[in-house]
Amino acid sequence: MTTEEFLLRRAVVFGAALLYWAGVLVQARRIRRRIGRSPNLKPRNAKEKVLLLSWLLVIGSWLAQPLLLGHHLPSWWPAEASFFAPFSLVSGIVLTVAGYAATLWCYAIMGNTWRIGVNPAEKTTLVNRGPYRVIRHPIYMFQLLMLAGAALLLPTVVSAITLVVHYFSILAKAKDEEGYLLTVHGRAYGDYLARTGRFFPKLFPPPSQNR
Repeated sequence: MTTEEFLLRRAVVFGAALLYWAGVLVQARRIRRRIGRSPNLKPRNAKEKVLLLSWLLVIGSWLAQPLLLGHHLPSWWPAEASFFAPFSLVSGIVLTVAGYAATLWCYAIMGNTWRIGVNPAEKTTLVNRGPYRVIRHPIYMFQLLMLAGAALLLPTVVSAITLVVHYFSILAKAKDEEGYLLTVHGRAYGDYLARTGRFFPKLFPPPSQNR
């Protein structure tokens, strides 16, 4: 791997992180204007505060690592990995671009129902179109794809830890959201739970039941 390619990898990872989280802020502001209130940005309990901290750590490491690696190949980067470089570069960029494009798709499908946190007093519409037909939390899954792309572009211990921390963070977040939606939508959401996967489609989902 050349120094120029290494700089390209760092630029893609940093640029994707900056674009993604700036996009989240833009989306939050857009939804706030549409619904006339915050899309549940502020944590409501201790668990949400811990989850927010973990997300901030993920965001920080995603943004900071490309900057802290410097302008040249680090001494620990193995020369033997050069055969893996073309695959990791292309696949990393593909996962990054696809993950962000798919996230924008999810924003469009969710419309005004998009939220950051859960407000038990609020009742939102159950979205089951597009990727939501087969996956309950596609935005989280696409975040994982982008972080997997970052790990391919910068295969470091920090990248791996960031990916793992983010997975367990979105797992806890998804479970909270599912509990809320089950309370709000009852049996309709129960059927939706049965035929969809949390982050990946179910291989053999049961047929939808019309009640």
